[in-house]
Amino acid sequence: MTKIAILGANGRLGRVVARAFIDAGYEVRAITRSGKVPAELKGATAVAGDGLDREALIRTTEGVDIIFNGLNPIYTEWVKCMPMAENVMAACRANGALHLAPGNVYNFGSPIPAVISEDTPFHPTTEKGRIRVAMEDLFRREADAGRVRTILLRAGDFFGGTGSGSWFDLVVAAKMNKGIYTAPGPVDLVHEWAYLPDLAKAFVGLAQNLDKLGSYEALNFPGHAVTDLEIKAAAEKALGRSLKMTSMAWWVLRAGSPFVAMWREIVSMSYLRFEPHQLASARLEGIIGAIPHTPLDQAVTEALEDIGIATVSDVAKAA
Repeated sequence: MTKIAILGANGRLGRVVARAFIDAGYEVRAITRSGKVPAELKGATAVAGDGLDREALIRTTEGVDIIFNGLNPIYTEWVKCMPMAENVMAACRANGALHLAPGNVYNFGSPIPAVISEDTPFHPTTEKGRIRVAMEDLFRREADAGRVRTILLRAGDFFGGTGSGSWFDLVVAAKMNKGIYTAPGPVDLVHEWAYLPDLAKAFVGLAQNLDKLGSYEALNFPGHAVTDLEIKAAAEKALGRSLKMTSMAWWVLRAGSPFVAMWREIVSMSYLRFEPHQLASARLEGIIGAIPHTPLDQAVTEALEDIGIATVSDVAKAA
């Protein structure tokens, strides 16, 4: 049985990816700082490990075939990203493990291309974008040197799955129980979203088709490239009622950003909410077959249920 270690298994992405690999029959080692995992990861072996402790990370990943890199510091602590990336490379080298990693669109800067392909060049214009490019440069160097094989899958903003910390639960759906939909940007602007259960299945698909992949791959995951108007319509269908559209108060964050570190970090990436973009892939389907894609209405319904917002289907199930 193939063994995979999930780093950051308590995180929003890590727990969904861990569940997908458990369901696919892999032996899953869920690594978290606390050594504890949510009940939904029944079937995984929980192990304590810190991404900033290199020796501990090497020990906790001993004997695995794949390391999934779900480590992601909070926005105000991105100075930790490169040390964590270097420690993950050390763990992969020490254990001869494949490195599976998520990527994002920060690499492309502003103005961001309306359609991002796997050949679109990087042009970071923020510190977070430069950090992401540096991380991917490290992964490529390790692969080119024959030390660590990396398969990276680039995706948009997350929604779906339990946990918190995404634009979907913190902004878009934050006031839905009060009948309000909050748009983070222009309501008719196309924005790239990744429904996490679909993304997780794509990672499993890549792990099952390694013979079709090279020593370093950076692939795109085309998720839901949709507008707030489309998400609002799906949410209204899920809830069985209309929602009032409001806009995120960016002026408050901008005014307070000199004094509130988190607001400053969010504002620095605000262009992503005002510039249309979507991901396209010329290769992913040829590698894994049909790209997992839950219809938007269903994905939004399940995402709302995951964060505890009652939907029409919830009511029907309880009846």
